[in-house]
Amino acid sequence: MGPGETIVALSSGQPPSGVAVIRLSGPATAEIVLAIAGKLPKPRHLTLLPIGTDTVLDRGLVAYFPAPHSFTGEDCAELQVHGSPAGVRAILRLVTGQGARLAEAGEFTRRAFENGKLDLVEVEGLGDLIEAETENQRRQALARFEGGLTQRIDSWRDQLLDLRAEIEARLDFSDEGDVAEALPASFGQQIIALRNDVAAGLASVEHGRIVREGIRVALAGVPNAGKSSLLNALAKSDIAIVTDEAGTTRDVREVPVDIGGQLFIFLDLAGLRDTDSKAEAEGVRRARHEIERADLVLWLQAPDVEDDIPPVTGMPMWLVATKTDLAVDTELHDLAVSVRSGHGLDQLTARLTEFARQLGGGGEPSLLSRERDRLALEAAVIALDDAGERLAEPELAAEALRLASQALERLLGRLDAERVLDRLFVSFCIGK
Repeated sequence: MGPGETIVALSSGQPPSGVAVIRLSGPATAEIVLAIAGKLPKPRHLTLLPIGTDTVLDRGLVAYFPAPHSFTGEDCAELQVHGSPAGVRAILRLVTGQGARLAEAGEFTRRAFENGKLDLVEVEGLGDLIEAETENQRRQALARFEGGLTQRIDSWRDQLLDLRAEIEARLDFSDEGDVAEALPASFGQQIIALRNDVAAGLASVEHGRIVREGIRVALAGVPNAGKSSLLNALAKSDIAIVTDEAGTTRDVREVPVDIGGQLFIFLDLAGLRDTDSKAEAEGVRRARHEIERADLVLWLQAPDVEDDIPPVTGMPMWLVATKTDLAVDTELHDLAVSVRSGHGLDQLTARLTEFARQLGGGGEPSLLSRERDRLALEAAVIALDDAGERLAEPELAAEALRLASQALERLLGRLDAERVLDRLFVSFCIGK
């Protein structure tokens, strides 16, 4: 991998397809396009051109994006050709024969980051956008990719730069006439306000995780309580094997289901019971482990099997009566369903939708959703708390503010200490 190399790759889905998009990036892009298409199109305009040198391999739309106004910040080009496997292979061989090399996984995005076109949180947003399965995930990922989170972090960084410039000016330039000895009376309150704002962002990370990773719902109960049948009904597919034989499910099956734009991960678990079967006992152990990890547990109880005491868990648990077509008494249950008749399934999905709304905090999905986000904001909050407590020791307070800035810089993938000096001189006109 080298910055001076020109790379090429198929950027659309694997052929065969109606259209295939082949992307180039690097210093030799214009030269290669001229060689294989006969002319260099007007920048950012699609031009229909033959693709080939001695013989025409295909005919397609060619676009050229000169640096720095491109996705990677380098000279880029895109060839929109027919999605024939043979045609795509032939064009890739042609382009690599002109001096380009096949790109590595994620290399176009890596170059965009290195050239300052994207920061790390925007890169993560792009990855999430590509993988988005639900409407909420799409909205969350697109907002992060388009810089929504970056703008919020930049606001925190700017406030920190002002605070650091204020305190460091008194440490380094106390002999200058335009620098007062004492910190402003509101300095401590500014730190507290910033700390509370960052802490509010930290509190939203769990809401964002719910959108990005989905809500894990464990379908638990004794054998033959109707777990696999309910899973099939929710997924609208015969995913799980359903028989009258107890202990059919031996492993944990995870099935993603989109309900109202929110991703739910339903876990079909082995029935909880004592057993002499080593395979089933392992399934029971895994089931108990997943129940502890779930965001919600549905404990299923059927009238035709003997129930057991639900396990104690710190997560919400709903008692769900199943097989209600057998006229079971449902007064002691939170919900009642019958997969055979469809009774209660709409109420269950409505209740799940409301649960997701409450768990996600309502409104727009949080842009903070990753473990890396949580660790960075935790470090920033701790550092701001430390700074607020050490105002009587300006050197230590300044160091704590520097650590808070560093945590946010790390989150964005930037470490730019020179900006502190720039802000300091602008604020206090030192050195004029």
